[in-house]
Amino acid sequence: MMYLFKPREYEPEKVEKAKRSNPSRVRDHLANERTYLAWMRTAIALMGFGVVIIRLRALKPPLSPEPGNGWKLGLAFAIAGLLTVLLTTQHYFAVRYDIDEDVYEPPDRWVILFSLAIAFLGAGVIYFVFTAPITPMGLLVPE
Repeated sequence: MMYLFKPREYEPEKVEKAKRSNPSRVRDHLANERTYLAWMRTAIALMGFGVVIIRLRALKPPLSPEPGNGWKLGLAFAIAGLLTVLLTTQHYFAVRYDIDEDVYEPPDRWVILFSLAIAFLGAGVIYFVFTAPITPMGLLVPE
C-alpha cells in the first residue's frame, strides 16, 4: 500500500507485524477516517459561518459609512476553519502511522485546543451581537 505522506522511519516489516498483532486494525483506521471527515465538516462549517458573517454584515450598523468590525469576526472564523483543515490533516496521518505501529495514545491537546478556539470565537460573536447598534430596520436595509 502506498502512503501519501509516508513518515521517514516507515518500515514495511513493522507494518506487517502490526497487522498480525492487532486484529481490529481495519476498524481503527476506519474510525480514524470518520473522525477526520467529521473535522472536515466542522472546518467547512467554520469557514461558511465566517463567510456568512462577512457577506451579510449583520454585525455592522446599516447606515454607517465605515465597514464595521463584523468582517474581523468573519475572518477569524474563516482562519479557524482553515487551521482546522491543516491541523486535522496532519493529525490524521500521525494517528494512521501510530495505528500501524500499534502505539496510538489519544492526545488531550487537540480537544483542549479546539474547545478554546471555539469558545473564543463564540465569545466574539456574543460580544459583537450585544455591542453592535441595531435599529428596528437595521437588518432589512440593503447596503
